[in-house]
Amino acid sequence: MSLTIHGIVTSRALRPLWAATELGLDFVHVRQNYRDGATRTPEFLALNPNGHVPVVVDARPEGEVVVWESMACALYIARHHGRGDGSDIAPATPREDAEALRWSFWTVNEVEADALSVLMHRVSMPEDRRKPELADAAERRLKVPLRVLEQHLQGQQAAGQAYLAAARFTVADLCVASVLNWARSSRVLMESFPLTHAWLLGCVERPAHLAVKARG
Repeated sequence: MSLTIHGIVTSRALRPLWAATELGLDFVHVRQNYRDGATRTPEFLALNPNGHVPVVVDARPEGEVVVWESMACALYIARHHGRGDGSDIAPATPREDAEALRWSFWTVNEVEADALSVLMHRVSMPEDRRKPELADAAERRLKVPLRVLEQHLQGQQAAGQAYLAAARFTVADLCVASVLNWARSSRVLMESFPLTHAWLLGCVERPAHLAVKARG
């Protein structure tokens, strides 16, 4: 089997790249940059007709599997390349699988758009193009889902589990942290939700995440 991941680190391709790195997989990284038209070629559109990264191509004995949508890519890699025995990021029980699914969908629906607004208008965009009022509004909205996350982490800690789905870091944490990290520059959010902040730092400071970021 061979695994190929298309997309640059500074895109949502970070998610499957992080998952594969956590699992210690050998994979091919095709640095497909969506900014230079590389995702609009006939060859790429044959992989993903939406013209977006990431795309995961898994060459398996039973045939090639193509996955797109970043959360789906990360969940697929964990489920089909992890050991599933509680020793890595793959879900080891139906409960862990359910947590990975629900928190991943929750993140896309409740957090991603506003976290991206915080990132763009606090950090990424040139200062003369930033609109602080948009970041302020996004931070106010994010307090609602982050309160849910903070309460969940409180319950997990009371049960002796430091992460979203288990006592160990799993793909559930990876998927949520990969999005929430966009809002880490928000001092008001990080101070308002200290358990979330500490959990997030523990996730993004993992060696696998740092190794992926170093790929550039």
